[in-house]
Order: sequence, then structure tokens, then C-alpha cells
Amino acid sequence: MASALWQGNWITRTRITTGLVLLAYAFFHFINIGLGLLSPEWMDEFQDARQVITRSLPGSLILYAALILHPGLALWNLAKRRTLKMRWGEALQTVLGLLIPLQLLAHVVFTRYSHEIYGVNDEYPYQIVLMWASPEAWQQSLLLLAVWIHGCMGLHYWLRLTRWWRPLIPWMAGLAVFIPGFALAGFLTEGRRIHGLFVEGTERAALMEDFNWPSQQAFADLFEAERLWLAIFLLLLGLTAAAFLLRKLVRRRRAVAIRYAFGPEIRAERGMTLLEMSHAGGVQHTSLCGGKGRCTTCRVVVDQGGETLPPPAPPEARSLARVQAPANMRLACQIRPQAPLTVTRMFRPDGRKGRAHASQGTEQQLAILFLDIRGFTARAAGQLPYDVVFLLNRFFDAIVPAITSCGGTVDKYLGDGLLALFEAPAPARSAEAALEAAAAIGSALQDFNAQLAADGEPEIRIGIGVHLGELVLGEIGSAGHAPRTIIGGSVNAASRLEAKTKELGVELLISARVLDAAGYDSARLPLQTFQLRGVSRPLAALPVAHAAALPRTLAGEQN
Repeated sequence: MASALWQGNWITRTRITTGLVLLAYAFFHFINIGLGLLSPEWMDEFQDARQVITRSLPGSLILYAALILHPGLALWNLAKRRTLKMRWGEALQTVLGLLIPLQLLAHVVFTRYSHEIYGVNDEYPYQIVLMWASPEAWQQSLLLLAVWIHGCMGLHYWLRLTRWWRPLIPWMAGLAVFIPGFALAGFLTEGRRIHGLFVEGTERAALMEDFNWPSQQAFADLFEAERLWLAIFLLLLGLTAAAFLLRKLVRRRRAVAIRYAFGPEIRAERGMTLLEMSHAGGVQHTSLCGGKGRCTTCRVVVDQGGETLPPPAPPEARSLARVQAPANMRLACQIRPQAPLTVTRMFRPDGRKGRAHASQGTEQQLAILFLDIRGFTARAAGQLPYDVVFLLNRFFDAIVPAITSCGGTVDKYLGDGLLALFEAPAPARSAEAALEAAAAIGSALQDFNAQLAADGEPEIRIGIGVHLGELVLGEIGSAGHAPRTIIGGSVNAASRLEAKTKELGVELLISARVLDAAGYDSARLPLQTFQLRGVSRPLAALPVAHAAALPRTLAGEQN
């Protein structure tokens, strides 16, 4: 997961690093202000301790390098964007990032800059007195909120790639609300105290001497420095806008014309895929896999200009071969037109309200569990239908809670069996939930069989197959009457594992993929390799005689 957190080029990694530096500085800065709520002495001592680091040569270099690089690289990326369309969260973070320097520059000028140039003692009481009775107090309070919200959003967008971040979100959200509230409370408390001392006159001279209060000329110079730095930032912002518009103009002049049969004609930038061109031009274009080349729903017939396209790459060729596509059919998500094309969309919107994208199919890597009752057909042969239904419902009432309590859902009931799905943000958590459910089913079955024995009825035997792989979840059926289900080769593999338990005389077969995803060393377990019908490659799996004994089996591997 570390590689996922640090993926991207050096610009991306530098923005992450500098952002973390600035967020850490803001965190301790806000905690420092908040201490004014408790004790002025604690506030001063904490500031002195912080400045040992931030005002040392290495600390200053790191801090101000981050302060320059982070917004600088943000402006660079903004200038390189193809479009300003973005998600609302990204848009909010961007707007806040652009507003921060407008107030931060003044703060830096009248604190660190005045300290270095004029020897001002820029401790918190000085800063508070300087802005207390002016609009600057409100502006700096808004700056605090803007910095904190911007930083927290960036941290969330970065850490959401990890599986451990989601459980922490409620706790981190509480911390994210507490920190600015604590800082603003400290600011108000210390502000009333120090401003009262300053304006009543008795302490004014001593405070001004302690602060080394700047002269009128020094203040004039500071205001001039603030205007200069603000002008530089606005100039950089203008250059960013100019670069964005210039690139947009150049791209438009290099655009390629795409004509859709039974549709509009658009012009789009070279280098984009045809599917991206469709979306950018507002042309509805079906693509269930999201443009990853894993389905063929975006395919088009190239009526004119096909000779300008390179031949299909192997992944596209394999997908087209599966649907026996003719030579002039291509996947819109895989071709990048460099010359005008005329195309016909194979799946063209008919003007009616379509289904949501997620209902049409989403691809996920999840664990699935097949369960079947052994010999149930023979057992039910001599019973009345109502008795069979009664027994099955008792069985499922005993077994299904073991699945749902572990985070699973029953996708469908298959007469005397079921198919369960374990949806989770990460494959590892899905695999862990499936293993927990398998063991819980074994324990629930033992309790259920004890009840049957007490009633003088024969026990029920089961077989369970557990596998993990790529699945497509979607609604199958006519619109409005389509239950959600799962499709994929992994479903067949799990079913074949369940069927194999009967031949082996065991209750449970778990594929090595599930064990590996859950963090177990499958190489140290007594796996067996099976060639399953309908599964192209041999599949390694762990047989477990009794599902309830699964935790002991896996604990033996860990020991």
C-alpha cells in the first residue's frame, strides 16, 4: 500500500511531501493558539519550543521550501489541465488553495518578515494586538479555516487509498472539527486579555517595548512589502490563467473532427481516446467498464478514416475477437484519433432515461461463498413439500446470520444452497470476512445439528467453496424488474470448489487466493491442486474437514 500512497511522478510526490509539511506546521500552530484558552504562559512556552525547530536553519529551509513549492506546483498543474471541470470536492480544495495566499502573505510579512528585518518580537500577543480591533481578525480567522479545510481534504484524498483509513474517518473527523474550534477559542480568550491590557494604557508602553513595536516608517515599509508580495502572487496567478488559455487555444487549433452517425459532429484534442472525446463533447457514449478496455460496450464501427488508426493492441484485439467484431469495428476507449473520423456507436442512447451506471455493472475483486446441503434431494424425496420448506427455512435461519454478521450478503438462494458475497473496500477485508463467515457457518451448523438430534432427526451435512476474484456486479433483467447479481469466472470457480468438497468428504474448500489476500502464507498450508471443470487453470485450495475448525487450522499456520 505504500507504493499506492507514493505513486505518481516527482511533481505529485513533491506536492504530497510539501503538503504534509505544511499541514504538520498548521496543526501545531493551531494547537499553540488554542493554548491561549488555558494559559498565556503555556501559549508562550509552546511557541518558544516550536520556534526552536521552525526558526532553525534546517527548519526554515524545509518550511519555506514547502511554502513555495506546494502552491507553485499547484499552479503548474492548474496551467497544464485540459479542462477546469472537476469534482466539487476538488473544486472546493482548489478554490481554498487559491484564496489562502491572499491572507497568508500579510500574516507572513507582519510576523516572520518583520521579525527578521526590524527585530520585532512577533509572539502571539503582538500578533493579536496588531489585528484585534480590525477586519484583519476576521480575515485571519477565515484563513485558519481555509488552511485547515484545504489540508484535511488533501489528507483524506491521499489516505483513502489505504484500507485502514476508512475505520479512522469518524475519529479523524472529530479531530478535524476540534482543532480549529480549539484554536479560535484560544484566539478569542487571549485576544480579550491582551487587548484589554493594551488599550487600558497601564501596560501599553511596557508591551510595546517588549514587542519592539515597529515605527510608522517600518509599518509603511511592511505594507509596501505586503503589496509587492501580493502583486507577485497575482502575477503568477495571471500567468497560470494565461498559460491555461494559451494551451487550450493551441489544442483547439490542433483538434480533430469526429462525426457521429445519427449524432453530432465535434472537435476534440488529439491525444485523447475517442471515448474521452465523446465525453468532453457532451456526446453520450456507453462504457460500462469506465474506459478500461474490459468490456466492448463502447465499440464503434469506423465508417470513414479507419485507415488512419493503428492496428488494435493485444488487449483490444482479444476483446474484439470475443464478440467476433468485423475489421472496421474498434473500442472507443482504446483508439486515439489523429485524423477526422466518422463513426457509428453500437450502443446508442435511445433518448429514454437509462439505468444508473452502477446498475449496469461495476467490476470489483471480492470473495464469494457457495454453500450446498449434501444429499438433500434424497432426504426430501420421502417428505411432504411443506415439511421440506419448513426444514430449509429452519436451516437458513440458523446459517444466514453467520454470514451477515461477518459483513456478507446472500446474493441468491439456490434451492438447498446459497451464494454469498462479501463486499468490502479492499480485497483483503473481503477475504477476511469470507473466512470468518465460513468458520461461523461451521459453528452454527453444529448447533443446528444438535437441535435436529434432540428432535430425533438426522443431521445435515454441507459443502462450502470460497474463492476470490474479479466479479461484475450489475442488474440482470428488464429495466425496473432487474435484481442485482454477480457474473464472472470466479463464480464458477467457487461453485466447482463447493462441488469438490463432496468428492473429498470435507465441509470446506478455500482457494489460495482467499488465503493470500487475507494475509496467510498459503505456501505453509496443506494445499491441494485441482483441475476444475470450466476453470482454465489448476486451482490450489485448502481442504478443511469441518468448517468450525478453520480458525485452528489457520492458527497452526501462523504458529
